[in-house]
Amino acid sequence: MAAKKKGYTAKDMREVSDSPEWTAATFKKAKPFAEAFPDLAASIRKGRGPNKNPTKKLVSLRLSPDVLEHFKSKGPGWQGKIDEALRKAAGVKR
Repeated sequence: MAAKKKGYTAKDMREVSDSPEWTAATFKKAKPFAEAFPDLAASIRKGRGPNKNPTKKLVSLRLSPDVLEHFKSKGPGWQGKIDEALRKAAGVKR
């Protein structure tokens, strides 16, 4: 049995598309979503929002690719596992 292909072909897209192709003039007339639909844009929640009782601080940290791959290979919760390893290395207990 042949493997089923994922996605759509160009033919599929042509069959369902009745939108004209955008030109340079069309792009010049385009507006950002928030400008074209301000009420709708304001009603859409962005991100998770603030924590009620934050227990951790958001930081940016650069890690070696092999270290990152090691933790990611353990599956979901890899960020917490990095936190645990750093706590252990720092001698910090909960």
